[in-house]
Amino acid sequence: MNRIARRALHTSAVPNDLASVTHRDEAGEKPELAGVSPEVVEAIWHSVERLYRTGVHPGIQLSVRHRGEQILHRAIGHASGNGPHDGVDALKVPMTTETPVCYFSASKAVTALLIHILAEQGLVNLMDPVSYYCPEFAGGGKRTITIHQVLSHRGGIPAIPRETPIDVLWNRDEIWRLLCEAKPVEVDGAKVAYHAITGGFVLQRVLEKVTGDTIEVYIDRHLRKPMGMKWFTYGIAPADVDKLAGNYATGPTPRFPVSWIVNRALGGDIRTVERVSNDPRFQEAVIPAGNLCGTAEEMGRFFQMMLNGGVWNGKRICSEMTVRRSIQQFGSLQIDRTMMIPMRFSAGMMLGGNPVGLWGQQSRHAFGHIGLINKLCWADAARDISVSLLNTGIPIVGHHLPALARFVYTVCDRFPLMPENRRPLVAA
Repeated sequence: MNRIARRALHTSAVPNDLASVTHRDEAGEKPELAGVSPEVVEAIWHSVERLYRTGVHPGIQLSVRHRGEQILHRAIGHASGNGPHDGVDALKVPMTTETPVCYFSASKAVTALLIHILAEQGLVNLMDPVSYYCPEFAGGGKRTITIHQVLSHRGGIPAIPRETPIDVLWNRDEIWRLLCEAKPVEVDGAKVAYHAITGGFVLQRVLEKVTGDTIEVYIDRHLRKPMGMKWFTYGIAPADVDKLAGNYATGPTPRFPVSWIVNRALGGDIRTVERVSNDPRFQEAVIPAGNLCGTAEEMGRFFQMMLNGGVWNGKRICSEMTVRRSIQQFGSLQIDRTMMIPMRFSAGMMLGGNPVGLWGQQSRHAFGHIGLINKLCWADAARDISVSLLNTGIPIVGHHLPALARFVYTVCDRFPLMPENRRPLVAA
């Protein structure tokens, strides 16, 4: 791509020799144990290289598991220093499979499972109103809104009030005050409207009220430590901020009506999202709906645990029934009133569909979550796969979309549907 096109499309420089910017964890790739051929592995990786060549993602990480074995564990590009507006003298830091990346909204899947674990422990009933546990939330007419409605994006508070200063996001008491005072757009849960940021703060407050611990302590105790995660924390420790991959607003600048939808969902334009997500105050904060940090392998590990019915390496993380409840579809396919696209949700997950859905063709038994449009983290029980594709670009629309769709198609195509009696978990 020439320099003029790169400037117009806000893309990073892509070398001709992709091997020079590729990192492979050879010890972590064992396709032969899952009966996967080298041709399948390379077909999937080639689709990632095709996405990288679009220039919209300065860095990409990928982890793919089949039958519980990791068959792909690679990274390509740079964690920082090769963004569209980085100078030629900028220090280019390679992206590796160990580089922590912000999952953005894919964090919601993890936060949701924590709440389902709370229910398994008998500490909450998902059908109870939030105000049963946090009475102050009843303000503005929200007395009857349930935990389940918040989990399934039917809580009636899809966005923080307009003109709210960005720094409120890392002021936990102020954001809670605003949410308690907010007037809901509805309270009966009949309509889906994606809660980009708000729902996570509500769920955090309920969790901390009933456990007496912070959400950071709770995820450590029930997920991170039992599963041997190095990262997988809300935000990142100040001493490790410099290790976190940067985020880059890439691709054509969104125009109306796309720009309107972006502002409606995220509370700001894409340049603001880039600036805020690279702000150390955001990176060190606890934002349960949007700033869990970790690697592609760790998020793939999380979804593999769910495919295993709540077990990881012989340890029971949660019950199989808890997993099933977290992926059970709630409501019908509807137009999401925030994102303005048809969506199927469970109480915490974005679901696939037939004949085609978010997670590819014939993906009705797939569940997962997208992070800021481009990060794709999911599992498919009908194919026995868990997939985590992380990247550092924030393109909304642009020339990369066919390559992104091709990646999902390739994964689904190379792993055909299994007979029902061989599936590890079946999402109803």
